[in-house]
Amino acid sequence: MKHFTTNIVKHPDQNIGDAGEEAATSYLTGLGYTILARKYRKKIGEVDIVAQKADIIHFVEVKTSVHYPDSGFLPEIRVDRKKAAKLRRTCEIYLSETKASPDQRWQIDVISVILNADSSLNSMNHFENAVFDNKYCSQGL
Repeated sequence: MKHFTTNIVKHPDQNIGDAGEEAATSYLTGLGYTILARKYRKKIGEVDIVAQKADIIHFVEVKTSVHYPDSGFLPEIRVDRKKAAKLRRTCEIYLSETKASPDQRWQIDVISVILNADSSLNSMNHFENAVFDNKYCSQGL
């Protein structure tokens, strides 16, 4: 029988993502959101942060990048149509598993985080109800 050990090494981008999620979590709690779950994973996808404020559940996708001056790259553009569809389905699973009322108001937000090279926060933008659909947007359209 062979014995071996493995060292699980995080990809550098994973550390960047974790730092962005920590910054986003602190930001949300500072605004009075209650964090219900982090890294909610299902086979179809993952929601970075599930939070609640008042009567709305916010499913938050955090996109983080390192600041490169003059690049013009914005992390939030990585939430494309395919990612949005996975997010919607994962949110629906969460609501089903937690036996949320059919009338539960919910939305998908995107928080864009840009870090400096030393992992300190450069900027953050919160796009509320960024991925919307008449079926679930909190405005009840």
